[in-house]
Amino acid sequence: MDYLACELLRDSDVPLYEQLYDYIKGEITVGRLLEGDKLPSKRKLATLLKISQNTIQTAYEQLEAEGYIEVQARRGYFILPLTDLEYIESKMKNEGSTVGVYPKEQTAIYDFHPSQIDTVHFPYDKWRKYVKQHIEPVHQSSLLLGENQGELDLRQEIAQYLYHSRGVTCKPEQIVIGAGVEVLLQQLIFLFDKNTVYGVEDPGYHLMMKILHNYGYEVYPLLVDRQGVDIHAIKKSPIDILYTTPSHHFPYGTVLPIQRRQQLLNWAAEKDDRYIIEDDYDSEFRYNGKTIPSLQSMDRGEKVIYLGSFSKSFIPSLRISYMVLPKPLVKSYKEKLSFYHCTVSRIDQNALSGFMKDGEFEKHLNRMKKVYRRKVEIVLNVLKSFPQLEVMGESSGLHVVLIVKNGMNESELVARAKRERLKIYPLSNYSIIRRDDKEPQIILGFAGIIEEQLEHSLKALFKAWGMDEID
Repeated sequence: MDYLACELLRDSDVPLYEQLYDYIKGEITVGRLLEGDKLPSKRKLATLLKISQNTIQTAYEQLEAEGYIEVQARRGYFILPLTDLEYIESKMKNEGSTVGVYPKEQTAIYDFHPSQIDTVHFPYDKWRKYVKQHIEPVHQSSLLLGENQGELDLRQEIAQYLYHSRGVTCKPEQIVIGAGVEVLLQQLIFLFDKNTVYGVEDPGYHLMMKILHNYGYEVYPLLVDRQGVDIHAIKKSPIDILYTTPSHHFPYGTVLPIQRRQQLLNWAAEKDDRYIIEDDYDSEFRYNGKTIPSLQSMDRGEKVIYLGSFSKSFIPSLRISYMVLPKPLVKSYKEKLSFYHCTVSRIDQNALSGFMKDGEFEKHLNRMKKVYRRKVEIVLNVLKSFPQLEVMGESSGLHVVLIVKNGMNESELVARAKRERLKIYPLSNYSIIRRDDKEPQIILGFAGIIEEQLEHSLKALFKAWGMDEID
């Protein structure tokens, strides 16, 4: 064989040798290069593809190392029989599939995802100290499995923190630690009957709905107005368990008024099998007035299951979340789920426990509140110059909702932003019920963008939308 129809992308982030290696491997696994076929010589292929012989040599050596080809002295490189191959990507054999080199999706210059956090001000040195403490030989027990519900020391710190910051009253034995809210939700649904009907806010954080659908449960989306979830819609439905974000609705940022909170608790108290799952995902960051108390702090009937996480308040990669179970469910949890081991590393749990115990977590929170307050002020100041934009949810959290009144629809806004390598997230991504809103709504996360670049990034977005700045 004297020729390979390989197109190399010279402006790609993937090295040329790796592109050539991927192409030849693909041709072998789909059967276009057969056992015994000879590959072009390095000199000939270098001339054809206009690349160096060293690049081809590196690709051939990798293929040889993985057993796709063999080198025969003074003869060249030959394809090995399929039965001798160490690894075959069977999925690539699908008829009609095209094997070759594909460009990576273009990286966004600015990503306005609402789950992003500020990583510039993370206390790297201090956190490193606490992690290092727990991988010393004196802490050998940290290498073994710990308590099923999570480390007692950390649960004690969480209980104390929740009481002082959110008014949550609980004991450490009511707390279950898990690697993300999704893990805890999957455990939680095992505590209830298979015929349980769930309700979720719409628009909202639909992780709960996705999990429930995967397990075959019936789920009701509930429309949310400017004051939060509608209690009348709940009463008209067969819902047994409601998943809600009462202190800072996602994504609108509204706070459920005290009257509706009491109505929710009264609704849950009407039947033994009714519960409210309160997701308090970023209540730490409020910029106007006092922090809103949790719904759980008002609960006198053991009806609220409280969910919290360190993803926004600390770092999402730590994967430490927790749920506070009402006392009746603690017994059920121990009976039905005692075989579950905690899904979070003991080293991470112990490091976070020490970090909290020494007051470092509180210091970090106070520092980040100032950082995020400065960022939201930048957002609001920029928005003053763009009258076609209305903002919601600016009083708390790490994102705002923009109502865009420039005549474009949602798809056009997303496409215009993408063209300028700006990544935005429309409300429809978080909504199941079709809405009749006249103006599209965009969820704009600001926390993950560097403070010095925030103003520029916003103006770049609005320019992409064809908006002129008004002094």
